[in-house]
Amino acid sequence: MLTPEHSGAGSSAYDAARLVATLRRELRGEVGDDPRTRALYAADGSNYRAVPDLVVVPADAEDLAAAVSLTAAAGAPVVLRGGGTSMAGNAIGGVVIDASRHVNRILDVDGAARTAIVEPGVVLTDLLAAAKPHGLAFGADPSSASRATLGGMIANNACGAHSVAWGTTADNLRSLDVVLADGTCLTLDSPVHPPGQVRGGTADPGPDVRAALARRPGREGELHRALQAFAERNELLIRRRFGQFTRQISGYALHRLLPEYGYNVAGLLAGSEGGLAATLRATVRLMELPKAKVLCVLGFADSITSADCVPVVLRHAPLTMESINNELVDRLPTEVRDAAVHAGLPAGNAWLLVEIGGDDEPDAALAARAMLDELRDSGATASLVTDPKAQAVLWRCRTDAAGLATRRADGAEAWGGWEDAAVPPERLGAYLRGLDELLGRHGLSGASYGHFGEGCMHMRIDFDLLSARGIATYREFVEQAADLVVELGGSVSGEHGDGRARGELLSRMYGADGVALFGELKRIWDPAGVLNPGAIVDPPPLDLAIRHDGPAKDRRLPTIFDYPDDGHDFAQAQRRCVGIGKCRQTSGSVMCPSYQVTHEELHSTRGRAHLLWEMLQGDLITDGWRSTEVRDGLDLCLSCKGCLSDCPVNVDMATYKAEFTHHHYARRPWARPLSHWSMGWLPLWSRLASRAPGVANRVARLPLTKRLGGIAAERQVPPFASETFTHWFTHRTAPQGSAEQVVLWPDTFTNYLAPEIGRAAVAVLEAAGYEVVVPAKPVCCGLTWISTGQLTTARRVLTRSLRVLAPHLEAGTPIVGLEPSCTAAFRHDAPALLVDNPLAASAAANIRTFSELLVESGWQPPHVGGAAFVQPHCHQHAVLGFDADRKLMAAAGIEAGLADPGCCGLAGNFGFERDHYDVSKAVGERTLLPAVRSLPETTAVLADGFSCRTQIAQATPRTPTHLAQVLAEALPPRPN
Repeated sequence: MLTPEHSGAGSSAYDAARLVATLRRELRGEVGDDPRTRALYAADGSNYRAVPDLVVVPADAEDLAAAVSLTAAAGAPVVLRGGGTSMAGNAIGGVVIDASRHVNRILDVDGAARTAIVEPGVVLTDLLAAAKPHGLAFGADPSSASRATLGGMIANNACGAHSVAWGTTADNLRSLDVVLADGTCLTLDSPVHPPGQVRGGTADPGPDVRAALARRPGREGELHRALQAFAERNELLIRRRFGQFTRQISGYALHRLLPEYGYNVAGLLAGSEGGLAATLRATVRLMELPKAKVLCVLGFADSITSADCVPVVLRHAPLTMESINNELVDRLPTEVRDAAVHAGLPAGNAWLLVEIGGDDEPDAALAARAMLDELRDSGATASLVTDPKAQAVLWRCRTDAAGLATRRADGAEAWGGWEDAAVPPERLGAYLRGLDELLGRHGLSGASYGHFGEGCMHMRIDFDLLSARGIATYREFVEQAADLVVELGGSVSGEHGDGRARGELLSRMYGADGVALFGELKRIWDPAGVLNPGAIVDPPPLDLAIRHDGPAKDRRLPTIFDYPDDGHDFAQAQRRCVGIGKCRQTSGSVMCPSYQVTHEELHSTRGRAHLLWEMLQGDLITDGWRSTEVRDGLDLCLSCKGCLSDCPVNVDMATYKAEFTHHHYARRPWARPLSHWSMGWLPLWSRLASRAPGVANRVARLPLTKRLGGIAAERQVPPFASETFTHWFTHRTAPQGSAEQVVLWPDTFTNYLAPEIGRAAVAVLEAAGYEVVVPAKPVCCGLTWISTGQLTTARRVLTRSLRVLAPHLEAGTPIVGLEPSCTAAFRHDAPALLVDNPLAASAAANIRTFSELLVESGWQPPHVGGAAFVQPHCHQHAVLGFDADRKLMAAAGIEAGLADPGCCGLAGNFGFERDHYDVSKAVGERTLLPAVRSLPETTAVLADGFSCRTQIAQATPRTPTHLAQVLAEALPPRPN
C-alpha cells in the first residue's frame, strides 16, 4: 500500500500492485514501476523532486483515456505529463502518464477554417511546421516550442512571445475532447471569437445554448448544470478577482464561465494543470502569419528603463515585445554573441526585441519607424533588422535565456521558483524597481528576461537551495515578492502555472474566499480529488520537496575528471541539468542523436542527467557507480558531445558517461563489453597491424573476429593502410627552407587508416609556407580509451604523448589536428583529465584545426570552386567550431552547403558495436544519409571526421573526402 507521503501527490492510500497488474492487463502501452523509470520522471524543469509510484506511456488516445480512468478508479493520483518542462513542479509524483511518445498525431490541418486537430503529445514545432504551408501558425509560442506539447500547453495555458498579439493557449482553443476521472468522455467547445478578435470577451452564446448543454444526459449535463450554477452563485466575486489582465494565469480561469466570456468551458480547462480533466484531443485555432515582419532591437541602460517604454511600444501593435539583458548576452557562446552584434544588437545593457508586422516589408518597416520616432527622446539605441537570418540570430539570445540564466557570470548556480510573475504592463517599471529593492534586501541577484509586452518577466535567482537557512530565505523572498505583485494588481504566475512553486501563494492573491472557489470547482469536476492533487487546490508548502536539499549535495565522489567549471564537484556538475528539456527536440540540433530516433526520455540528455542525480541521491538508485540502471541509461549515449554546446547549460554527458563507465567497471575488467577491448584499444591494435597490414585486414574481416570484438556483423571493418602516414613522412624528401614549423598530429585514424589525408595536409601546409614536422615517437591523444571509460589508461597514454610533445610546446610551435575528435580531445578533455599537468593546458592552447591554422596564417588557398556538401563532425560542432572551415572553403571558392545539424550515427566505436548498429543506422538515416544520396554527382561530399566518412561511405554510393585532400588536389604542381 502506498501512502500520501510516498506518492508525493497528496493521494489516499491505494493498492499499487493491483493497479500495476490492472494497467498491464488492460493497456497496450508501457507500465513501469522499476527504479530506473521512476527516477527518470522524479523531476521536471522545477526545483522539486517527487518520485512517482509508477509511469504509464499509453499507446494511443484510447489507451490514454483508459489509463486515466483505471488509475482514478483505483484511488491513485493521476498526473498527466507533456514534455516534462514544467518550471513550477506541476507534473511530478503520483502515477505519471506520459502522452508525448505515442499520443502525438496531428490529425488535421484545415487551412480554410484555420484550425488544426491535435493529440496532446504533439510538439508545438511540429504543429507550426504543419501549419506553415497554409500561411498559418498557432498563436501561443513559448520559447520551449521544440519540446513543449500541446497537452502541456493547455494544462499551463502557455503563452509565449506572440501572445501580446495572438493571445494565450486558452484564447486559441476551439474545442477539447477530454476524459474525466470517472471515465466520462466529452467534447467541450469554445465560443467562436468575432472576426478579428483574438482575446478578451466573446459573443455570449446565449441562455438557450447554455440551457441545452445543461439538458444533456448523464454526467455531461450534470457537469454543465453544476458549472452554470457555480458561475451564477459566485458571479460578483469572480468579476472582482478574475480576468483582470491578460497574464493573470494563476488559479483557475473562473471568469471564462461568465456570459461575456461566452461560457467558455474549454478555456476554463486551460491553466487547470490537469486537475479537472485530461485532454485526449484538441481543436485549435490557427492565426494567419503576417505577410512581412521586421525586428526592432531597442537598447537601454537597464531593464527598468526599458520597462518604462513598454506602454509606448504597445501603442504600435507589436507582434512581440521580448526583453533580455547583458547578464544573459554575456553568457552566450562567443561566436553567438559576436553574431548577434553583427546582426544588429545595439549598444546597451538591456534590450527589447520588438517585432512589427505589415502587408509587405516596406509597410512593416514604416510602422516600425513610426514607433522609433515616438521613442526618440527615450534614450534608447535602436536597430531595424529585416534579414530573416539576422533576426534568427537575435532571437536565439532570447530563446536560450531559460538555460543561460541558470548560471551567474561567476559560475554560481541560479534557480527558478520566482520566474514568471506578471503585472499589468503599465506597472512593469514599478514592479522591477520593487523587485530590485527586494533582491538587494536579501542579498540575491538574478538574470531576467521575458514578455515585457504582457508585463511578464522570467528570472533565475541565486537562491541557496542546498541549506536550511538558504531555503528559509527562499520562502521569505517569495512571500514578499508575491505581496509586491498583488499590491500592483498582478499574478504570481504569468505563464508557467502555480504548481508546487506558487500554489501556496494563491490565498495571498485571491483571498480565502477566492481560494475556496477553487476547491468548490475541483469537486464539481473531480469529486474524489485524484487528478493531479495538490495542484492549485490544497497545495503543499512551497519549500517542501526541494530537489537539491538531499543527500546528493553532500556526496563528493572521487573522480578522474576534474570538473573545473563545477567547483571540482561531480554532484555540482549534475545540477547543471535543470530539466528545461531542449535535448528533447528532434531537429535543428546535434544533441541527443539517440533520443531523436527513439523519442524515449531515457535517451535524452535530461533523462541521463536525472539518472546520474538519482544515483547520487541514493534512495531510489542505490548501488552508486555499480548501478545497472545508470549503465543502461547511458548505453545509447553516442558521446557526440552535442549537449556540451547545444544544451543552454552545457551539460557534458560524454564526460559524465566516461567517468561513470570508468568507475562502473573498475577492478572488473572481465565485465566490460568486448568492444571496449577491441575498439577502445584501437591505437595499440593499429600499431601492431601496421607491421603486417595485409594479414591484419584478412583477420579483421572474419566473422569470428567481429564476434569476438563485439563488432556488428553488418559493419565493414575499415582496412589498415599498406603504409602508415608516419612511415611515409620519415622516408620522404622534405623541401629545404627555414619556414615556420608546425607539428602535424598523426592521430590513429589518419596514421593507420587514412594516411592519404596526412599526405594531402603536408602538401597544403608546405604550400602555405610551413615546415611540417611530426612527433619523434608514437603518440596518441587517448580518445578511444576516454570514450570507453578506460580513464587510467587514457591518462597514461596522454601523459606519455605530452612528454613527446614537450619540446614543441615549450617552443610554442603550433600543433595541427586533422581528425576533429582527436583535436577536441586535446582542447577539451585533456585539461580536465590531467589538471595538474601544465603540458595539457599548453597543448589545449596550442592545437589548431587544419582550417584554423590556415585561416590565421592569412594564406590564400588555390581556387577549387564547385559545390560541396559538408558534414561537420559532432566534436567539431561542440568544441572546436566551424567558422574557420567556412572561411577557408569560401576563400577557395567552394560553395559549401552544410548538412542539417545532426550526428552521422557512427560516433567512433558506437556504430561498430553489435548492440548499437540499428540505432547507429537510424541516426544516419534521419537526415544525413538520404541527403547524401540525393546529391548531384557534381557536388563533392566533405567530412573531416573519420566516423562521418565511414558512415557515409558504407551507407551511400558516395566516397567523402577531407578538406585537406580537396585543397591538395587543386595545388599547382611543385617545381622539381
